Amino acid sequence: MDKPMQMPMGDPGPLGDAQQLPLAGIRILDLSRALAGPYATALLSDLGAQIIKVESIKGGDSSRAWPPFENEHSLYFDSVNRGKHSIAVDYYTDAGKELLWDLALSSDVVVENFRPGVLAVMGLAPEKLRAAKPELVVATVSGFGATGPLSQAPGLDQVAQGMSGLMSVTGPDTDHTYRVGVPIVDLVSGINTALAIAAALLGRARTGEGMEVSTSLLETGLALSAFQGQQYLSTGKLPVPQGNTHPALTPYGVFATRDIPLIIAVGSEKQWHQLCTLLGEPDMAQRSTYATGSLRHSNQAALKEELEALLAHRPAAEWLPLLRAASIPAGPIYNYEQAFADEQVQSLGVVQTVQRADGSELPLVRGPISVNRRAPRIRKAPPSLGEDTLEVLAGLELTQEKITALVATGIVQVATPRLSSQPSDSAPST
Repeated sequence: MDKPMQMPMGDPGPLGDAQQLPLAGIRILDLSRALAGPYATALLSDLGAQIIKVESIKGGDSSRAWPPFENEHSLYFDSVNRGKHSIAVDYYTDAGKELLWDLALSSDVVVENFRPGVLAVMGLAPEKLRAAKPELVVATVSGFGATGPLSQAPGLDQVAQGMSGLMSVTGPDTDHTYRVGVPIVDLVSGINTALAIAAALLGRARTGEGMEVSTSLLETGLALSAFQGQQYLSTGKLPVPQGNTHPALTPYGVFATRDIPLIIAVGSEKQWHQLCTLLGEPDMAQRSTYATGSLRHSNQAALKEELEALLAHRPAAEWLPLLRAASIPAGPIYNYEQAFADEQVQSLGVVQTVQRADGSELPLVRGPISVNRRAPRIRKAPPSLGEDTLEVLAGLELTQEKITALVATGIVQVATPRLSSQPSDSAPST
């Protein structure tokens, strides 16, 4: 299969000039690690913010050590750290704390995902920061929230997926419940954090005052319950996993054809009638057992069997254009090779290739938010640890003597990038 199209960084299509973007001029100090916080700041970078990623000199962001790897590069780290500048600091020295303070007060936003109280130990208690700079926005992502018996407990994505009920509705049946195949709670927590920061900046523009905003993995997981959680709250009925069949709408799920399965999603009565006509059975739409959405859902097993018998007359490649021409949402089940090679995906220019500081090339998925109908451009490759330390220090208007002293005493670390050998064509997966 063809390799995915890679958009060169000089392409005029996506927005490349940060001054055209809504967060142009906003500076964000990113103290977060792993996934939720870094995903939030990657989105904000896509929208024009300058992201200063502060990392500990003791190995940096923990995800730098997580697979999969391409040579020495963690692709886990690379996937959510586009567009950022890295400075490596010894957090717990007096000089390091002073530098963190200066960096925070030179920023518009501070983002962190330490356990509650750790920021204060670093000399950056939110109330202290905002007393010194009232217009500062402080954003926090935690595992379980700032109060309650688990407030000090570490939290990771799958723990939140389990405790929030999300895993209880994911999988083939109640005896086999699964985690979502990507760290969905981390990712949506990042989206929630980015939204909260954007809202706080809008509020600041109106009032002149900053604020603290926060979310947690547990709160995000519960918010993702949507109608499943609402069903329990309102009726006391516990939802159960239903595999690839939609828990509320029918027919909506995976259906066998002559060769490979298709996802067919009928979301309205009009689409139901169109599907029956397309399959050559228009009268089925009015049959007493299928005449309403509720009846179809109650008889979904029998309906699935009938639909698959009709779909077996053609291969998936023939059904897809017919379904789409009838305005019935439908699509194949791709692996990632197929997804990136799809004509629609390629036409969107989703994959952009950037060059790391060591000279190696890295294809990345760009941000998903377009501005004025123009897709975002990845303006900087994910940084090596301390790659931008000197640049960030210079931006604080420190004297050269002060910068030299910080480097010499080990308060900060400066990366010494080396040219990479030819990047590998593939990397191991987890």
